Amino acid sequence: MAIARGTAYIEGQFVPIEEAKISVLDWGFLRSDATYDVVHVWRGRFFRLDVHIERFLRSARRLHLTLPVEADELARILAQCVELSGHEDAYVEMILTRGVAPAPSRDPRDAENKLICFAIPFGWIVTPEKREAGFSVAISGIQRIPPGSVDPTAKNFHWLDFIAGLYDAYGRGASNVILQDDSGNLTEGPGFNVFVVMDGKIKTPDRGVLRGITRRSAIELARALQMKVEECAVPVDDALGADEIFATSTAGGIMPIVQINNSPVGEGRMGPVTKRLNDAYWKKHSDPDWSVAVSDVLAG
Repeated sequence: MAIARGTAYIEGQFVPIEEAKISVLDWGFLRSDATYDVVHVWRGRFFRLDVHIERFLRSARRLHLTLPVEADELARILAQCVELSGHEDAYVEMILTRGVAPAPSRDPRDAENKLICFAIPFGWIVTPEKREAGFSVAISGIQRIPPGSVDPTAKNFHWLDFIAGLYDAYGRGASNVILQDDSGNLTEGPGFNVFVVMDGKIKTPDRGVLRGITRRSAIELARALQMKVEECAVPVDDALGADEIFATSTAGGIMPIVQINNSPVGEGRMGPVTKRLNDAYWKKHSDPDWSVAVSDVLAG
């Protein structure tokens, strides 16, 4: 029977999402000592599931966490969450927490790592209307946590810099935020990477950012379309003078940013580069090289 709101896998069992609970003593809750990844299902097909699982395993290794199941079994657990939820379009998350350490130990090696997975209805990082028309951001003076302190390539829950930046953006009339580093270069936003288009050339920050799967997809698609793409430092001034800016996220795909610091970007609407990449991105959702049916994952 489908569980309408969502399904979670926790403690080795599948339960309705509202019944999924962790201990208040779990280090994932107490200390943000966890990693996670998010893959989406669109029209019954996982998009780039293998790449998401590879990154999840890589993040776990970097944080000295141990996954209690093999990659193939993890894929089946995620598929079962989707199947039980009954959602054709789903947001599917896998989390690995440090777990609970026996009191009074403060040694993370003593904790038993815990796997949690869940599937809920697909949700957009911005509304579908703004995904087409574009959304506004402010570049905040609040700096992103430096990569020498917290490795952003290991997906993590350290978001207090983003939360502070969001309130800064709201106070300036923007709906979202991009943080910069200590050298005045763009990094990323809460849950999305950033691309700047100038004179037909695409640039995206290469330091202090998560190597997003949608970011990777956009780069691969752009190169396949013979567009020039560079991963490099992107000064704030480049964004302020850009022809186009777009964001990439699992929860939305390729999305135009049409206003920055209360000024229009280019003509104030989705530009031609963003549109070509957005069209190519959604077409890839039926490509078996980049997607797999939930039913096929379950079948093994």
